[in-house]
Amino acid sequence: MYLASLGKLALGSRLKALSDHFYGAADEVYRTLGAPIESRWLPVLRYLWDSGPSTVTDVAKAIGQTHSAVSQLTDKLVRGGMVRRRRDLADGRRTVLVLTDKAQDALAALGPTWCAVRRGVAASLGEHAVRLLDAIAACERALQDRPVAGSILAEHAAIKAMPLEIVPYAPALREHFYRLNAQWLERHFRIEDIDRAVLSDPERHILQPGGTIFFARLGEEVIGTCALLQESPGVFELTKMGVDETFRGLGAGRRLLDACIAEFHRRNGRTLFLESNSRLATAVRMYERAGFVMQPSVRPGSHYERADVYMIYRQGA
Repeated sequence: MYLASLGKLALGSRLKALSDHFYGAADEVYRTLGAPIESRWLPVLRYLWDSGPSTVTDVAKAIGQTHSAVSQLTDKLVRGGMVRRRRDLADGRRTVLVLTDKAQDALAALGPTWCAVRRGVAASLGEHAVRLLDAIAACERALQDRPVAGSILAEHAAIKAMPLEIVPYAPALREHFYRLNAQWLERHFRIEDIDRAVLSDPERHILQPGGTIFFARLGEEVIGTCALLQESPGVFELTKMGVDETFRGLGAGRRLLDACIAEFHRRNGRTLFLESNSRLATAVRMYERAGFVMQPSVRPGSHYERADVYMIYRQGA
C-alpha cells in the first residue's frame, strides 16, 4: 500500500481512509436495516440523546470536532427533522440543540443495530479493535498535552536552524553511502549489479582509482552523498548521488553537486559527465542549472540499464 510506505507523513491520510471505510460500512448497515440516520450524524445525535439539550460549543468540545463542523452538521440535522434549535430555558441568551421526537424514536430503535455493530467490529478486527481503541485514546491524550501542529513547526524550525555540512568520505560513513543510494534506486528503479559492487566497496571502486566521495550532514544525521569517479586521467564521472527523501528541499543535492564540480576543477579535470534517467526530471534540471549539457544520445558503452540521459559539464554553460 503506497500510503503505508510514507509512514508518519501520511498519518492523516491513512486515518481518513480508515474513517471513510468505517463510515461507509455503517451507512450500508443503516440503509440495509432501514434506519433513518447516517453514520456521520451519530456523534451529535448520540451526545444529545445521552446529555440532553446542549449548545453547539458543548457538543463540539465533547465529540472533538470544530464548532464550524458541528454547526454545519446541525443545519443538516435540522433540515432532516432530527434536531431543532431553541432558546435555553435557563439562559435565554443561549441557543441549545434538542432532539426531535423523530430522532428520539429512531435512536430508541437502534439498540439491536448498535449491538450488532459492536459484535461485527470485534468479529472483523479481533484483538486489533481493542488495540486500536486503546491507541486512539492514547493519541487523544497526547495531543491534548502537545498539539501536533506546534510540535511539527518546532521540529521544522530546529531542522532549518541546523548547519548543513559537506564532508569527505570517512570509513565510519561507509554504510550511509550504500543506504542513501539504495533508498532511491529501490524506489525508482532497481539495484543493478554494478551498483551493488560499487556501493558495497566504495574504497576499491571509487577512492583507489583516484575518485572521491562527499556526504551532506545535517547536525548528526547523514542525509546525502555523491561521488566523483575517475574513469581515466582527467576524465571523471559524477555518480552515486542520493539524498534522503525526508530531507529534500534543504539544498543538499546542489551543495553535493557543487562540491564535486569544485573537486573536478581542483584536479584540473578535462571532462566531467554523468548518466541519469529522464524520469528524474528534478535532478536533470538541477544538473542543467549547474552547467551540464544534455547529449543527443546515451553514452556509448554505458554500464547502466536505466540510463537514458547522458550529460557533459560545460563550464559557463
